[in-house]
Amino acid sequence: MTRKLWFQVAVGVLLSLLIIKYFTEVKWILSPLLIIAKAIFVPLLIAGIFFYISVPLQTILENRKVPRWGSISIILLILVIGIWFIVSIIGPPVAKQVDHLIKNTPAIVTEINQLADRLLERRGELPESIQETINEKLNSLHILAFDFGKWMIQLFQSLIQATFILILVPFFLIYMLKDHEKFKPLILKFFSGDTKNWVQKTVDDIDTVLKTYIQGQILISSLLSIMLFIGYSIIGLKYALLLAIFAFFMNVIPFIGPWIAFVPALVIGFLQEPSMVIWVSLITLIAQQTDANLITPNIMGRSLDIHPLTVIALLLAAGNIAGFLGVLLAIPTYAVLKAVAKNIYERRQAIKIAANREV
Repeated sequence: MTRKLWFQVAVGVLLSLLIIKYFTEVKWILSPLLIIAKAIFVPLLIAGIFFYISVPLQTILENRKVPRWGSISIILLILVIGIWFIVSIIGPPVAKQVDHLIKNTPAIVTEINQLADRLLERRGELPESIQETINEKLNSLHILAFDFGKWMIQLFQSLIQATFILILVPFFLIYMLKDHEKFKPLILKFFSGDTKNWVQKTVDDIDTVLKTYIQGQILISSLLSIMLFIGYSIIGLKYALLLAIFAFFMNVIPFIGPWIAFVPALVIGFLQEPSMVIWVSLITLIAQQTDANLITPNIMGRSLDIHPLTVIALLLAAGNIAGFLGVLLAIPTYAVLKAVAKNIYERRQAIKIAANREV
């Protein structure tokens, strides 16, 4: 019985639970390490994203006989120019739109409350089933309107705090670009034989999954946000640039992100002019269909091969556990674990076949 897969999995789960239990009981010992880990996690994560974006350029440069220090210098120069471009050209209109939005937040909240009151006054004219739905949703609408301004202030406070975190990002990025080829040998030196080959394949698969996901999602989000900005600007939607930037960050979240980005555009369009809802919906539909049928298949393909229902379940679970950061990390974490599990299964099957041959 001890050789059965279900038995080994059950033992592994029980041991994992015991380890977690004892770790939580001595958390006072680990708390300093957790504080340090939290402090470096976000800048390390951002540096990792920049690394996967810039490593193809580094490979091209070094294939053209550019030394490592030269490739790193060129990449950092390009990043500095990009940041300067964002701050000097895109920054002022974004700051202007943000300031305008903050000043208009009380008016937006008032209009949402007035809309809710009008719906309450006229709900008697609607069918009973729709009345029940309205009663359920409107109870939370006033709360949503009240929290909107608070949420906006917290969002911009978080952005200000994030600028201090970004100071650490260049240091992590430089060392990643400089020493990333030493990471695999550092791990492989602890193994030998077939196990070493298996570990090497697993590390390569994890690297491929992360590279495909990060590079693909950044490129897809950039193209989609550009399309939305052009479309929103053509129809004269207020805060077009701000909404496009918001769409860029939301579209990093697969499947659900585009719909999250659509909601504020729809609300602002309705408050600006009710007929604007049609144009906002049409532009968003065209952009999302172009992304789903043309951009994503050609960039991402089926490399991750994750079912949409699995994506939704992962996002909901990760959001409840770790908030917005959990939502961002849910899919790549699942893809990495899936790659590891696949390699473990293949390794187990190879061992089983070899054992049967010997018998």
